[in-house]
Amino acid sequence: MAKSLLKTSSLSGRTKLLHQTGLSLYSTSHGFYEEEVKKKLQQFPGGSIDLQKEDSGIGILTLNNPSKMNAFSGVMMLQLLEKVIELENWTEGKGLIVRGAKNTFSSGSDLNAVKSLGTPEDGMAVCMFMQNTLTRFMR
Repeated sequence: MAKSLLKTSSLSGRTKLLHQTGLSLYSTSHGFYEEEVKKKLQQFPGGSIDLQKEDSGIGILTLNNPSKMNAFSGVMMLQLLEKVIELENWTEGKGLIVRGAKNTFSSGSDLNAVKSLGTPEDGMAVCMFMQNTLTRFMR
């Protein structure tokens, strides 16, 4: 029902874009090269993003890096994108619980990884990657 309301209402172009699944905000026309960013992020291991899908249609996404208060490593950022794509294709899904392991949600990004990025341009590329991922997650 909600999808039919979205299709029939006169939403702005920006709002319509926000409701489309599987699309990224940034591309090579913005100077964003996703494959290069993925290679950089692979250099920062640690933790995992775990997805459990219940028969009831409820999913549980767990940020699992308790030794760093569930801070996102580069590998976790990549895994989050993989889980978002999996959720986009989960037709039986009705809802999602997002939680952190060991009674902590998340302390943000792993600052050691952020410091190791090297250049402000690398930092911007990681920000664009995560904005793409989180926008898709929101949709």
